[in-house]
Amino acid sequence: MKRSILLSLGLFVALCARAADDKPFRITCGNLVYSMDEKTSVCFADYFLGEAARITNLGIEPSFLKLKLGDDELFSTPFCVFTGTGDFKLSDKERANLRAYLQRGGFMVASPGCSDAAWVAAFRREIEGALPNEPMKTLPMTHPIFGMVHQVPQLHLEKKKGTTMLQGIELDGRLALVFSPEGLNDTDHTKGCCCCGGNEVAESMLMNINLLVYALVY
Repeated sequence: MKRSILLSLGLFVALCARAADDKPFRITCGNLVYSMDEKTSVCFADYFLGEAARITNLGIEPSFLKLKLGDDELFSTPFCVFTGTGDFKLSDKERANLRAYLQRGGFMVASPGCSDAAWVAAFRREIEGALPNEPMKTLPMTHPIFGMVHQVPQLHLEKKKGTTMLQGIELDGRLALVFSPEGLNDTDHTKGCCCCGGNEVAESMLMNINLLVYALVY
């Protein structure tokens, strides 16, 4: 790990190691529940949370906290995953919370289960509705997210030859959302999930660690 990142994490620990009631400070990460159908994902592995905790010595909870996009509890976590399959439509409250969460410093990773095209189309529509003036841009492989903890020079696809790129939205110069139309769900570390023929990113677990650390540092 780069020395600059170690120093940043050390400062983070010094500031946040203990809460006001003198209990150990814990970092929770959310798995979003959204739309009238209460869509969410059971196939986005939380294994990377424990690995990130081990590498950084931060008090990161090893399991996702299920959070409803329309509830105020959303703002209790710095990092969320937004994933699922099939078409969906967000409520006005969910769109407003999505916009406010990202604008206030929250970080979100969005990726379909099984590389599902219907979910990708719905996500693009809903994120444009929530942030109409913030275009999604392709992230160059020189971006800090590709070297926060693990050096990831390329993103390879599991089930077909070739590589892929991540996309993102920056707000006030800060990367707030990372999106992959291919799976970042790391099904190797889930039970009963096989990506259902979807085209998963081979470096998913490494990238999810990098993205979480980036969210905590920036």
